[in-house]
Amino acid sequence: MFSTSPQRGRAARMLVLGTTLWALSFPATKAINEAQRSLVPGDHSWFLSALCVVYRFGFSALILFLYTARTLNRLTRLELWQGLGLGVFGGLGILLQVDGMGFTSASTSAFLTQCYCLFIPIWVAVRERRWPAIKIFISCILVIAGVAVFAGVDWRHFQLGRGEVETILASALFTGQILWLERPLFASNNPNHFSLVMFASMAVVCLPVAIFSSPSVGAWWTAYGTASTMGFLALLILPCTLGAYMLMNHWQRHVSATHAGLIYCLEPVFTSLYALFLPGLFSTWAAIHYPNETLTNTLLLGGGLITAANVLLYLPLKSERPLAAEAVVPLRK
Repeated sequence: MFSTSPQRGRAARMLVLGTTLWALSFPATKAINEAQRSLVPGDHSWFLSALCVVYRFGFSALILFLYTARTLNRLTRLELWQGLGLGVFGGLGILLQVDGMGFTSASTSAFLTQCYCLFIPIWVAVRERRWPAIKIFISCILVIAGVAVFAGVDWRHFQLGRGEVETILASALFTGQILWLERPLFASNNPNHFSLVMFASMAVVCLPVAIFSSPSVGAWWTAYGTASTMGFLALLILPCTLGAYMLMNHWQRHVSATHAGLIYCLEPVFTSLYALFLPGLFSTWAAIHYPNETLTNTLLLGGGLITAANVLLYLPLKSERPLAAEAVVPLRK
């Protein structure tokens, strides 16, 4: 399901660029969470998380609608169906991920989101009723060990925190989104069309949560009532959503799934690099307390184990036949 055209080299560079833009969403969302603590006092994490998704993807859908308005008369039923499926999985996943970021670090969130690289081959193995390759077992062990180190699991109680659990659940939903995206039925769909439906669906999915958890009508404006929160939201809308999602939706078709999977493994690496300096800049701009992260042993060991699992998972072995999961690679986080 990939092109052998000369565009493959350019496509790889575009996917790397998309991944760098995608990774910006983690520190940006964390900064919004910190800034809104004083703007909307009290425990309103679900409202603020849902509102962020509604605004981020609602405005992204509006911008994409204006861009594609002249071709929307050719929107097909398959494009609508693909976009709706992606929107339901992605909307619920993003909601959990955004809420989870309020209770964990940006780097931890980015790394745990990578669990979909583990969930996908497990799902394929169950569906095809065959044991996965030995490297799948090794990847499972590496991911479990990495999550344990990174999240600071206490083996005496074996309990993860709210942020880590929500992020892992979000990753499971992203697995559904990824599997839905790669269905052969949708191979000829226009990325602009189904992306528009996807963005709108993600906003609609989270709208009831925002409405029923809203502390007041005024909170919808107060939550983004400063220049800094509006700036962070613009960062999420432009590079992190319209930039990253559209680059990936357009260019992924020109490279193999294995190559794309390896490229997307760079996301948590870029997030960790951003977290070394962006929080301090965001803190100065928004007058919040969001300190820079440091290169700790936990970050290096836990992140290294999870990244190693992802890389191993998508490295082909000469002695094994291609996994069905190789046709599946990430769309977004």
